[in-house]
Amino acid sequence: MTVTPGVSVVLGTRFATALPEMAVPWQAVETPAPRLLVLNEPLAAELGLDPEELRGPAGVGLLTGTVVPEGARPVAQAYAGHQFGYYNPRLGDGRALLLGELPGADGRPVDLHLKGSGATPFSRGGDGLAAVGPMLREYVVSEAMHALGIPTTRSLAVVATGRPVRRETLLPGAVLARVAASHLRVGSAQYARATGDDDLLRRLADEAIDRHHPASADAGNRYLALYEAVVAAQADLVARWMLVGFVHGVMNTDNVTLSGETIDYGPCAFMEGYDPDTWFSSVDEGGRYRYGNQPLAAEWDLARLAEALLPLFADEQEQAVALAVEALGRFRPRYEAALLAGWRAKLGLPAGLDDEVARVLVDDWLALLQANRVDLTSSARALSAAARGDAEPVRELVLDLAGIDAWLERWRALAPDADAMDRVNPVYVPRNHLVEEALAAATAGDTGPVERLVEVVRRPFDERPGLERYAAPGPGGPFVTFCGT
Repeated sequence: MTVTPGVSVVLGTRFATALPEMAVPWQAVETPAPRLLVLNEPLAAELGLDPEELRGPAGVGLLTGTVVPEGARPVAQAYAGHQFGYYNPRLGDGRALLLGELPGADGRPVDLHLKGSGATPFSRGGDGLAAVGPMLREYVVSEAMHALGIPTTRSLAVVATGRPVRRETLLPGAVLARVAASHLRVGSAQYARATGDDDLLRRLADEAIDRHHPASADAGNRYLALYEAVVAAQADLVARWMLVGFVHGVMNTDNVTLSGETIDYGPCAFMEGYDPDTWFSSVDEGGRYRYGNQPLAAEWDLARLAEALLPLFADEQEQAVALAVEALGRFRPRYEAALLAGWRAKLGLPAGLDDEVARVLVDDWLALLQANRVDLTSSARALSAAARGDAEPVRELVLDLAGIDAWLERWRALAPDADAMDRVNPVYVPRNHLVEEALAAATAGDTGPVERLVEVVRRPFDERPGLERYAAPGPGGPFVTFCGT
């Protein structure tokens, strides 16, 4: 494949070729005055891309979709979805484009995808554009999630377009270039099922198997095995969210990937004072996707995936339903096991400790945190000091000193491993007030605070002098996030 002069990037057309019924050829809108705001150089290096080339005019054109390699076929992807419980049969990329696929570091293809690149046939009256702040939020938070070891899409770059966009006020516009294992999602399967074309549904499932769950190909029932693999991946993913206090904010079926990656960092935020009833999203009026409800929301979304894939499980619907119910029934045990294993690691508990003893200890710890509104991140890190003999950093966080002293006595009797705890309990997460501060500065033209914040959260477990404000909880009070659409 030849390429456009000045852009030595070869993009595949895998999705567009395999699933043309779900790919609408489209072009990004022109950018009046493009300016690179941030470039994820470590990610570029992993992908074999030249950062200097990406910084040049042709590279910036690629990152906005206005310079496309010859032979590439940018498309807007079609998908359906349940949004806050209500089904929409035709969502799709309303402000995004799939430019194509790149070879990933492990040789598997990864999507190069744009967000904020203009209106498409799926825009439903929207302008298809994005503002600087929400695009940089995705950059900051997705890099933090990656550093925490949580499967996620990643941001390659954010480019200011020079075109203002109107949201709650007039804001500077931007395009995000995002990399993902793929953008296949529960909503993709829902769309394929809704067409009534079983061949399309089968091809979509085959693509998911090949790209994400190849072991399913060798199973006796490959499509049931695919579903089981997605159930397991999502159970593990949500458990990881819960362990760091991440609140996704919009767990609609079009935001649940078949790969098991976190996607869509719109109204997301990190919980500070521990409370399962925490949510931040301005559009989630009833708290459907609150922190403590995330496992149930994921299970509900996976039930919708089962409904979409039913024709592939068995010829007889009754048998297909029975197989789906049995497979979905494994979500909760898998999630609970992953969550308990994570908490055992966070508390430094010995491997031989009985699970029920560990579960009671974890539940009692979380009850103390909730009753005292203690910050999840800093309290877990403070336990390392307590494991080394200094309980004051923990005691300073709570009002119920008798309760915490009694819990610490039980816990320290188990000889927790402080060094192991430090490897899994972060010092730094993207504190909400610091994210907002950095985004406000970037919107005003100064990306320095964003770059500094990313530098900090890329090494979340390494405590460093001079970064105390990045480890401290926010000032308190109500905090609301917005989708940015």
